[in-house]
Amino acid sequence: MSANAAPERLKLVDPAQRAAQEHWAVRSRLLWNHRSTLMRVAVVSFLVSLGIAFLIPKRYKSTASIMPPDQPNSNALMLAALASHAGSLGSIGSLAGGLLGEHSSTALFIDLLRSGTVSGRLIDRFNLQHVYRTRYRIDTAKHLARRTSIADDKKSGVITIEVEDESPVRARDLAQGYLDELNKLVTRTNVSAAHQERVFIEQRLHAVQADLERAQLDLSAFSSRSGTIDLGDQTRAMVEGSAQVQAELLIQRSDLESLRQMYGDDNVRVREAQARIAALESGLEKMTGSGASAQADTAVDLSGTGDGAGDLYPPLRQLPRLAVPYADLYRRVKAEEAAFELLTQQYELARIEEARDVPAVSVIDAPGVAEKKSFPPRTLLTALLTFLTVASAAALILFRDHWSRLESHDPRKALADEVLPVLLGKFRGILPFLRAKRGVA
Repeated sequence: MSANAAPERLKLVDPAQRAAQEHWAVRSRLLWNHRSTLMRVAVVSFLVSLGIAFLIPKRYKSTASIMPPDQPNSNALMLAALASHAGSLGSIGSLAGGLLGEHSSTALFIDLLRSGTVSGRLIDRFNLQHVYRTRYRIDTAKHLARRTSIADDKKSGVITIEVEDESPVRARDLAQGYLDELNKLVTRTNVSAAHQERVFIEQRLHAVQADLERAQLDLSAFSSRSGTIDLGDQTRAMVEGSAQVQAELLIQRSDLESLRQMYGDDNVRVREAQARIAALESGLEKMTGSGASAQADTAVDLSGTGDGAGDLYPPLRQLPRLAVPYADLYRRVKAEEAAFELLTQQYELARIEEARDVPAVSVIDAPGVAEKKSFPPRTLLTALLTFLTVASAAALILFRDHWSRLESHDPRKALADEVLPVLLGKFRGILPFLRAKRGVA
């Protein structure tokens, strides 16, 4: 039963599969027959790969981690500080906080680290053209960029700087050099920006101070000409004074009528009462601007000059006309005073910001001297080169066997017979030219 089952299984095998199995068996047998050659190739390639791996110079990696500062905008801080002193600035401070809010400077710091300014200073500082054996500075900068890795953590914003070099001490110094040059660049930029801001605020402060002095002089000149000091209190006092004069005038008139009935019009007491009434009426006319003064209203202009310019104070009827220019001048003075106070506080804050000397870069992990090489991985490199060499030798053996099995009239052999002589002839013609050029060089 089992003897009859074996031939049936053989009949069920696919002919293409059987051919592939026979083909792989033939290739494996061919490689097995050349095992001594492959063994020699493996030994030689292992020794050569090991030599190459040890000829490649060691590289050491030094790593540094920094955290860029996220400082609030100084203008927002100024407005926030001033808002605590002036209630009307509260909305302005909140608006400035929204418009001038904090922003991450990680991308900016990465661009500064990769800038030509930083790399150029490192090249000059460590004489990297001589170290890397390059002729041009641009090639030195490219070589330094290939040996430097700058990356950032998207979540935390921490920037990591990795520098590789054949010397562990120089790798540490280069990483520290990146930190030093970045710190100098950012500090100089911040100082320059603070200086420019301080100069601008100082210029504006001088301009506003001059405007304030002019507005104060205009208000004082207007007050001197028109006799206006404080229109609110002045109007209230004049209304109360005119009311008292009118009450006194009524009393004196009633007394005059009584005296006329008792003594007649030619009596001395009657004439004294008439004189007192005339004086009260004259004073009332000056205070209210009525009577003859009313006819002179047209001669009194808004600047306070005219017929009533010599009076101690303007009449009551003129106060509404003087209120508009007085309020305009008073408003200008108050606005300039508020601007002057605001700029004065901003100027002091700008001076403090300019004078403050704080480190621009916060170092999390300082670079250190590496104790272990980072490149090359000699074991992996030796194994990889040995494997590739043995695989190439096995492929060459299989190709030669396959090529030898081709018939002479095969189109592939015919193509090779036509192409190879032409390529060899071209190569032989180029060799003398290359030798001559090398000799001239």
